Amino acid sequence: MKKSLLTLLAVAAMSTTALAADVKPALVYGTGGKFDKSFNEAAYNGAEKFKKETGIAYRDFEPTGDTQGEQAIRNFASRGFNPVIAVSFAWTSAIEKVAAEFPDTKFVIVDAVVDKPNVRSVVYKEEEGSFLVGTLAGLASKTGKVGFVGGMDIPLIRKFECGYEQGARSVKADVEVFQNMTGTTGAAWNDPVRGGELTKNQIDQGADVIYAAAGATGLGVLQTAADNKKLSIGVDSNQNHLHPGSVLTSMVKRVDLAVYNGFSDVKGDKFTAGVQALGVKEDGVAAAVDDNNKALITPEMQAALDKAREGIIAGTIKVHDYTTDNACPK
Repeated sequence: MKKSLLTLLAVAAMSTTALAADVKPALVYGTGGKFDKSFNEAAYNGAEKFKKETGIAYRDFEPTGDTQGEQAIRNFASRGFNPVIAVSFAWTSAIEKVAAEFPDTKFVIVDAVVDKPNVRSVVYKEEEGSFLVGTLAGLASKTGKVGFVGGMDIPLIRKFECGYEQGARSVKADVEVFQNMTGTTGAAWNDPVRGGELTKNQIDQGADVIYAAAGATGLGVLQTAADNKKLSIGVDSNQNHLHPGSVLTSMVKRVDLAVYNGFSDVKGDKFTAGVQALGVKEDGVAAAVDDNNKALITPEMQAALDKAREGIIAGTIKVHDYTTDNACPK
């Protein structure tokens, strides 16, 4: 009896070890650099949280071009990494190909949908979070003119702009919104000089609040706004601390949760494929208020922010999603 019990315990220990060995996480960032203080860095923070809590190391890779992304995803899968998380719509076709080649590997893609039985697609209702920060922008603007600087000119970034515009108009119907996109290639995510130039142009036209949705390019937007004593709005990560007193708020997009949950769910054998859409209700997007910007948020602005958030959750405020018809209501 004693011998049988010891044998069972040994088998259980071996099974646990085998299960743990199956968790070998890997992360492929979007172009723009791991420490962009925005989208990629949010993903990194989620991976780091998982590592700190579990002691399980992960591997990551920073592509500098589109071809490197697919190479990295395939390389990780072929070397037994599981799950493999790709954070960018740019890796959509790569995940479609590689997931089919490695059906036993779990994949997560952020900001795109891939319909495969071993792929989880995490998308966000960026229009909702952008509506919230647009509400604050509309109330904070003294000129009645606000700006938006996007990264790559794609429907996803137009989705940010459209939500922002709707939020600003909800509190100031005649607000004027300037918008510029940085470029049409992946390089648009990592050009802070150009971001600064576009911001200065908008400031020269009267904009006194500028929202950046441009990855590392947005750092130039925030810097230029601060240099010109104007307000800016950060994106993806909470960027309020970068220029305290100048960053009005940040549209926080919880990319960290997509990565952390992807790693954790495979570890806990709870992984599910399919689409996860995270909005205000799911705490997937939000307007950040903290010690770095609370002096900029008046009681009127806070009340409007709370009202907008509650309305979106209740469904009484419906924010139009640009990607449904490639149009923004005026």
